[in-house]
Amino acid sequence: MWYSNCKFVIMKTLYLSMLFSFTIVLSYAQQEFHVFPKNDAKTPGSETGNGSLQNPWDLQTALSQKSKVVNGKDTIWLHEGVYDGRFACTLSSTIANQYIMVSAFENDKVVLNGNVASDQEQTLSVRSTRVIFQNFEITWLGEYSRQIQKTKGLTKPIAGIAHLSGKNCKFINLMIYNNPGLGFGSWKHTGGTVISNCCVFNNGARTTEGKGVGEGFYVQNNSDTETRLLKDNIIFNNYYKGIEVWSASKHATTEWVKNITLDNNVIFNSGLPSKYRTVDNIIVATDDREGINIAKNITVKNNILYHNTNFKKNEVNGDAASLTLGFHKNAAIENVVVDHNIIIGRNNALRILYANSLTLTRNQIYSGYVHVFDFKIGLWNFNDNSYYTKNNKPFRTTNKGSFDFKTWQSRFGLDANSQWKHIREFDLDKVLDITENTYQPNSFRVVLFDKNEADVIVDFSKYQIKEGTRYIIRDVERYKEILKTGHTNETSQIIFPMTLNKGDVNKTSNNFGVFTIEFQEDKTVEMTTEKPEGFFKRLFRFLGF
Repeated sequence: MWYSNCKFVIMKTLYLSMLFSFTIVLSYAQQEFHVFPKNDAKTPGSETGNGSLQNPWDLQTALSQKSKVVNGKDTIWLHEGVYDGRFACTLSSTIANQYIMVSAFENDKVVLNGNVASDQEQTLSVRSTRVIFQNFEITWLGEYSRQIQKTKGLTKPIAGIAHLSGKNCKFINLMIYNNPGLGFGSWKHTGGTVISNCCVFNNGARTTEGKGVGEGFYVQNNSDTETRLLKDNIIFNNYYKGIEVWSASKHATTEWVKNITLDNNVIFNSGLPSKYRTVDNIIVATDDREGINIAKNITVKNNILYHNTNFKKNEVNGDAASLTLGFHKNAAIENVVVDHNIIIGRNNALRILYANSLTLTRNQIYSGYVHVFDFKIGLWNFNDNSYYTKNNKPFRTTNKGSFDFKTWQSRFGLDANSQWKHIREFDLDKVLDITENTYQPNSFRVVLFDKNEADVIVDFSKYQIKEGTRYIIRDVERYKEILKTGHTNETSQIIFPMTLNKGDVNKTSNNFGVFTIEFQEDKTVEMTTEKPEGFFKRLFRFLGF
């Protein structure tokens, strides 16, 4: 008897010690917090809340929490609704390699509406480290003018997101649209940032002179060790350029446009809504006159760049650059790689203005001509490109004349394994890209092309989607509408309609389309009437409590 009691006491002491240790571990474990709009009818968010589901925070209170309250591994759930205001995030994880996540709750639709009276110049400003922003919208709702005025109304552009400081953040599956200014500013003090699977469109405004302002992305980076990555995004119909890897500063003393990768983005019709002129889908350059802040170590790969063009008529007239490299002679770009892109524009789809070291490989280019302003041939590597131009002398230089393709190859030693053809021979694969969303299983981005504007059959058999699975197709330019639904058959082939433009000057031509398709499997959930006894209940019962 004595032995049994002694054994029980020892075991009880041991379990209490384990429980104490486990409690310490739990203090560092993941926490979940909840946010509701202030005007939510049932559970309004409040600055006096504690972040629980019963007593939630408002959005600004949640985004202002210190790391002793919200830290790495924690999640802030944003619940369904419109959050009116302009918000400033100062969350930061102090735990290495661990992120705070700010995300819409489950499938809730969460919209940040910046169309309010405020002095803040962004709908969402971010000064954060190791924070993930995911699955919500940043926009302006209601009536407002896109015309910038001096004294009333819109007196300055207002951006969607400005990431001002803090490293290693991630922006995933965001929709950034209809902001009267820049879509997303990813500024120089934010190394290590990843921006992926975002849809950025129709941001911008018009100046008093009628010019468009407001890029899709404005990107900088001053880090020597942390690369900025923009990957798998859709960017279109912004009032100015699609992506500016750029600095307008003319008298820099340091470098802050370097170590940036643009990978597998689709960018089209930049500048179109401004009705002023179409502009670059991508520019990589700076305007530094001191030769210090030079765009360097930039990779542009696997992107699709497009401007509306009538391929039936071999159209190239007008100004519609898709990619510009370099800008000022004192800031010629260095170590820039342009690989495996589709570059479609008008007269000057590809412009190489000032480049010291440049690799241009495996690209397909449709243009009136290729504009080359200044030469640094010894440090250029051009190869395996396909050029389609209207001019028989496709390379037009500023001070050396124009060259046919064979002369270009022999005189400058470039493009040894490349080819040139007249634009009448231009064509592309009908399925330009299928990219599965890394963060949304069974959801895909599909980019299609048919110069004759016929519908396109897309084969999804490699993705092992079960026969009979329901699918929903949306045209990204009309994302609120369902374009087509159906169920997969035994071939896994689905027809995508292309003739969707019925005269809308701000929509893509019927030869090009960007779509999303979501496959929805039926899920059967087994319900049990008896809930299993929890771990703590069993443990405390054993200990005699």
